[in-house]
Amino acid sequence: MLRGRDLVALADLSGEEILYLLETAQAMKEVLTRDIKKVPTLRGKTVVNLFFEPSTRTRTSFEIAGKRLSADVVNFSAATSSLTKGETLKDTARNIEAMVVDAVVVRHKASGAVRYLARELDVPVINAGDGSHEHPTQGLLDIFTIKERKGSVEGLKVAIAGDITHSRVARSDIHGLLKLGCQVVVVGPPTMVPPDVERLGVSVSSSVEEVLGEVDVVIMLRIQMERQSSPLFPSLREYSRYFGLNMEKLKDVSRDLLIMHPGPVNWGVELSPEVAYHPRNVILDQVTNGVAVRMAVLYALIGG
Repeated sequence: MLRGRDLVALADLSGEEILYLLETAQAMKEVLTRDIKKVPTLRGKTVVNLFFEPSTRTRTSFEIAGKRLSADVVNFSAATSSLTKGETLKDTARNIEAMVVDAVVVRHKASGAVRYLARELDVPVINAGDGSHEHPTQGLLDIFTIKERKGSVEGLKVAIAGDITHSRVARSDIHGLLKLGCQVVVVGPPTMVPPDVERLGVSVSSSVEEVLGEVDVVIMLRIQMERQSSPLFPSLREYSRYFGLNMEKLKDVSRDLLIMHPGPVNWGVELSPEVAYHPRNVILDQVTNGVAVRMAVLYALIGG
């Protein structure tokens, strides 16, 4: 269904294509339970990780995903590349493609950089996060985790709380969840919620406590300090008080609420430390599922 294509944004995919990737990820997760966690599916294929921003979970899980499928994985370091000598992004990517690789995974600080490379390269390009645009594999693993825990995503109500304006995760989650029949409400201070966000098909709330009793899932987001040119809230303490999640806010929530976060977590800001041990916290499940989802994406785009 997706072989030979790029994965730049969940906005580009249909609901059927998203479900296909989720079903494939379910099969891939079974591989992770085996004693020998490896299959020969991508033997002879080469995947290059081009990361121009720091990353722990995404970069590591893409590397593990490729190796679980028996692909050769090469990690590119911008700090030690010819970019420091003035080489352009386009030339860097085209030179790597000329080494006869099969897929390129790209993370970049500029929104649109991955789509630009997807137009320039003939091999599949996978977006590992570009600026404030999208992070499609994070969106997929979030939806996969919800589906795994709830059985289905259709008809669920999901809250996404925090720095909506600067979050590429929020955009991918919104596009993916809406295409699968979810209701989505975004929560955050007015300075961190785009004024036209409702055009995406979501509703808006200014209180985390207000939505906790009526949603099935809450996805907490990190404050993107590195993308803010000036402070958008008075203090971290005040932000945590009104928009963070703690045990006091959760004590009266009786429904089977899922607590999620794409990481890295600023403990004591968006989540209190005690929430780390809450039985409804599935953050580490998201990390595990990230490997399965990225295995599914690599298989779908370059498998054969």
